[in-house]
Amino acid sequence: MANLILILGDQLSPNLSALDGADRNEDLVVMAEVHDEASYTNHHKKKLVLLFSAMRHFADHLREDGWQVHYQRYHPDNPHQSLEAVVADQVRQLNADRVITTECGEWRLHEQISQWHDRLGVPVEIRPDTRFIASKEEFADWAKGRKQLRMEFFYREMRKKTGLLMTPEGEPEGGQWNFDADNRKKWTGKPPAPAPFQVEPDATTREVIKLVDEHFSDHFGTTDDFHFAVTAEDAQAALEHFIDFALPCFGDYQDAISDTEDWLFHSILSPYINCGLLDPLAVCEAAAQAWYAGRAPINAVEGFIRQILGWREFVRGIYWLNMPAYAQENRLGNTRALPWFYWTGDTKMRCMHKAIDATRRNAYAHHIQRLMVTGNFALLAGIRPEEICDWYLAVYADAYDWVELPNVLGMVMHADGGYLGSKPYAASGKYIQRQSDHCSNCHYKVNKATEDDACPFNALYWHFIDRHRHEFAGNPRMGMMYRNWDKQKPERREALLRRAEHLLANLEQL
Repeated sequence: MANLILILGDQLSPNLSALDGADRNEDLVVMAEVHDEASYTNHHKKKLVLLFSAMRHFADHLREDGWQVHYQRYHPDNPHQSLEAVVADQVRQLNADRVITTECGEWRLHEQISQWHDRLGVPVEIRPDTRFIASKEEFADWAKGRKQLRMEFFYREMRKKTGLLMTPEGEPEGGQWNFDADNRKKWTGKPPAPAPFQVEPDATTREVIKLVDEHFSDHFGTTDDFHFAVTAEDAQAALEHFIDFALPCFGDYQDAISDTEDWLFHSILSPYINCGLLDPLAVCEAAAQAWYAGRAPINAVEGFIRQILGWREFVRGIYWLNMPAYAQENRLGNTRALPWFYWTGDTKMRCMHKAIDATRRNAYAHHIQRLMVTGNFALLAGIRPEEICDWYLAVYADAYDWVELPNVLGMVMHADGGYLGSKPYAASGKYIQRQSDHCSNCHYKVNKATEDDACPFNALYWHFIDRHRHEFAGNPRMGMMYRNWDKQKPERREALLRRAEHLLANLEQL
């Protein structure tokens, strides 16, 4: 009985369910860098380097551990350009009795693999991904019968299930579930932000960098200064670096944006968690232990754990509960094309330029840059959800469809009608001024709204409020905004709408 075990590029974990009960002497592990997966969107060059190099290192680790591994390296002339073609060829050569794999993170690929048993002529066993804390079925059971799904309540269930930051009496440590109100300080340069954890590329990574530069030269971003971890050992070192140097201040400044610092106090661990180099529960436990040991405050540790145990698990549940129809949602009726400056960073809006430039250089931007800068602008401008979703999927090293789509379509664009979030994350330039120092360096003036040099976010915000009155006027969390809008003099409202219409007609010139 020989099995073919397929391991995908975001499944780089030795405790993967597909490996459970496998026979190192009989079974064959198959991994492949294929054109179809590398090119179905404009993946950032650093994302490709990270995954190809991490896959190659993981394959070497499996071989050292006694596994038989067939590994296809990328070349544009490979005879097998898809995962199915690679698997079909190896099934024939091995005369395999069945294919075993762990469920993937993308509906597109899931649909393909679900049909393989017919096309390959052998059984295909798709096992649950036990690296997640909540299974698809567990989330569906929790969601059943609820009129609205709210992350906060799901998060509390996950805290109870795991015992993370829970007292022996079953109460949340610190006396409350959520310390988000304590996590909104503006960073003014002190305390100094720690240097990010960096790994010098080894021979394998350098080889992959050369490959990506040669064959993916037209893709977004750059391979320059590649310093991501590509092994579990280095990813673990990145976790320890975060806990030692950044976690103590992460809570206070997790919503802050800096004109001079790319990373601030963020962990930059999501690329490793999402591709399998780090186990999410182990990461949460390490952060919790830092609080118990007095090495980090509760607001920092709880806020960090909530991102993984709360949002990460919640959006995955939303994705699999509602796909494939979820990807087509566009409840606000957005039709505008994504401005080209999302790919170039060539805009006079300082906050947008800095966020896009950091994304181009790093394949990373932190959650407030994604939500309240590039995402907020797309929401206010009425960008087509499918275009902005594809941009986020392409440009970030941690982006996979299951996590990107609900976050962008639901949380950023509110295109699901409030299914994921109770209100749209729309904001004027005042929010960006409050959380960053961008505005003092900007071509536009954040304290102006209708003039030619006024911050575009200001008029666009009120235009968004006005054009979506039908959708949001009855939302209790939006009532104050509509009262403020209605209190303004008619000529003021007309000037704001006129300025916004001009901006919307000339987005590429901003």
